[in-house]
Amino acid sequence: MALFGGKKSGTPKIVKPIDPKWAKTSSGAFNRLLSFDPESANIRDVGGVYIVWHGGVKPAWVYAGETPNLARSINELLDNDDVTQFEINGKLYVSWSPVLEEFRRGVVLYLTQTLKPEVVNPRAPTAETDETYLIPVLLPGEEPKKQSD
Repeated sequence: MALFGGKKSGTPKIVKPIDPKWAKTSSGAFNRLLSFDPESANIRDVGGVYIVWHGGVKPAWVYAGETPNLARSINELLDNDDVTQFEINGKLYVSWSPVLEEFRRGVVLYLTQTLKPEVVNPRAPTAETDETYLIPVLLPGEEPKKQSD
């Protein structure tokens, strides 16, 4: 099973989270949402999954989504007061991964059910209304667990 290309066969059974390689700046930090220019990131017409969170005293996940155009969707977040209001709680950050279209809804379903973002994405799949299967992924900043010998 491949999120980023290659062959797939049937419904994947995923046991451990996949590392989607969340995007970072060239210095290895995550992008600040409110100062981020999606056009300069070369993600126009690139599909994938994206996530927003805030730092601060009580860090929280704010929003998760999937899209055929990451630049457009992240630009829309910049105009979404429900999302940007969380800047006051601690800096807002954004990251994305170019997940293949057939796996995006499963990743967003996993992120939404696991993280319970502060702002509900009305287009996100739900287990009750969607036949999407969960695709567990590592979260931004999360490292794969080392297997013990």
